[in-house]
Amino acid sequence: MPQLTWQKSSFSGGGEGSCVELAAATATLIHLRESDRPYEITTVAPQALACLLHMVKAGTLKR
Repeated sequence: MPQLTWQKSSFSGGGEGSCVELAAATATLIHLRESDRPYEITTVAPQALACLLHMVKAGTLKR
């Protein structure tokens, strides 16, 4: 995997631990990880992530 530039969520409390981070691998792939588990990476399409975030913000995400 090429070297990635990880960015912490603006909603992270700062400091270390339990932060969501993302890195744009290409124009069609985004990697997500939790800062306390940096080697567990999920890869998604930008459109899928945008849909998930929209549903979370709208409160329409069902369990």
